[in-house]
Amino acid sequence: MSIIAVSNSWRAALSTWSPRRWWAALIFGLGIAVIIALPTAVIPNPIFGRAIETTWWSFPTVIITGILGGLLVATYVREPSDAPKAEDNDEKDAALRWGTIGGFVSFFAVGCPVCNKLVLLAIGASGAVSWFAPIQPFLALASIAFMVWALNERLKNQHACTLIAR
Repeated sequence: MSIIAVSNSWRAALSTWSPRRWWAALIFGLGIAVIIALPTAVIPNPIFGRAIETTWWSFPTVIITGILGGLLVATYVREPSDAPKAEDNDEKDAALRWGTIGGFVSFFAVGCPVCNKLVLLAIGASGAVSWFAPIQPFLALASIAFMVWALNERLKNQHACTLIAR
């Protein structure tokens, strides 16, 4: 499927959203961005700090993760006009699972490599700087790819006819 086809299908799906879904996307998107940016000190704050300066690509990663995460969560908000219907739980769970994984990977991608206790325990401070820090941009790309896939799965069948369980 080409990028243009994905763009057109997303545009068609998003154009039918009510203000309720758009508000949910905005609120959850901001929440997701803040939940990632505060503890990783991408947004400077007095509670959390960084031993290594924030990278330039951390800011767009947090913004894109917030946008995609907000849109993904909003796909689970029922439209007022929608009747309750049985959903394909395997598809829903897969999209939810990969979207959640994308959010967690984004957290590790933008975090300070030597402030992350899991990384320090696994490979030590020198490994965090020499091995983990160079792969963080790739983690950021992977997290965005996971979230784009999950959002695409949710949007492509948004108006598909499903069987109502009786």
